[in-house]
Amino acid sequence: MLLHNQDAYRSKVFFNYEKRLQLHSPPEKVFEYFASCRTPEGELLMKPVDLMRAVVPVFPPSESKLVREGYLNGERSPGHLFCLPSEFFMLFDVDNDGLISFKEHIFFVTLLSIQESSFSAAFRMFDKDNDGEIDKEEFKKVMQSMRSHTRQGVQHRDGRRTGLRANASVENGGLMEYLFGKDGNGRLTHDKFVRFIRDLHDEIVRLEFAHYDYKSRKTIPAKDFAHSIVASADLSHLGRLLERVDELSNDPRFRDVRITFDEFKNFAELRKKLSPFSSGIFSFAEVQGLLTRDDFQRAASHVCGLSLSDNVVEIVFHLFDANEDGNLSTEEFVSVLQHRERDIAQPVETGIMGFLSCCWKCKDTSPSSRLLS
Repeated sequence: MLLHNQDAYRSKVFFNYEKRLQLHSPPEKVFEYFASCRTPEGELLMKPVDLMRAVVPVFPPSESKLVREGYLNGERSPGHLFCLPSEFFMLFDVDNDGLISFKEHIFFVTLLSIQESSFSAAFRMFDKDNDGEIDKEEFKKVMQSMRSHTRQGVQHRDGRRTGLRANASVENGGLMEYLFGKDGNGRLTHDKFVRFIRDLHDEIVRLEFAHYDYKSRKTIPAKDFAHSIVASADLSHLGRLLERVDELSNDPRFRDVRITFDEFKNFAELRKKLSPFSSGIFSFAEVQGLLTRDDFQRAASHVCGLSLSDNVVEIVFHLFDANEDGNLSTEEFVSVLQHRERDIAQPVETGIMGFLSCCWKCKDTSPSSRLLS
């Protein structure tokens, strides 16, 4: 029991360290910490699951004996988690090794940080012919604009400290071949790239679920699902929420509850639709004075078109109905889910206007715009 408590304490200490690292450190340091592979030449590389851990705050799975996720020098090895190969990342893996370089890591993190609506606006601004397509050079400008409006792009030091350089070309990698063809002369349609971004987000969700599915049972314990929900809470509130998570282990209502991937993914979809969902539940709570489990499920179904299972709703209410009066603390619940989306995006400016301003500047200073002036 004492050893279990010590490991639980260490796990929380490392989680806090890793979360601060994700939020406040330059991307080189984040990459060094979470990358689990090294070539004979000394190059650090990530597995797809390492990329997920670098952008999504996760706890070690409750069914494992691990206490942390990264590879901090001077500490005992965190151990290894078995994770099936990622079919998504293999689509553009020319080496068939399933590994991600630092420059590819920056590329993926940039894509994960951009909302679909923002990308659509930027894409159309660089689509000079208004034909719904851009070439590789135009695409590179879009990506440069996007990166400049994320914390990772602002804090990147061009690898001066570590030799990890994001500005190295990815033109010859499998990713560009996947998007623009082997000769690089293909054109990227708006719909194809938006679909690519959606698939990337979906793969991160799948990898997060696989991370918690330690015994490959295709389900995860209620405690791990709760960890996934509260992991993005503000650190000042995290301790209290983790106490609620720990209570799940001793509550007979949840001891045998397991969450399927479909349930996990539906909740992830709810986060993407948080704006209309939160408006709906806040309005209902204001009129009715409380928000019950049935109201919560009804809002997810009617406002977002999502079916949340009874098990998912019970876990949510256990976490965010602290006084157990059957009424969800909507403000705290919404705040935690907003933190999750914000932490992954990590924008420098809030809203789309700053990003579009950057796009206009990039477009105005392009060679074609100078020729037109």
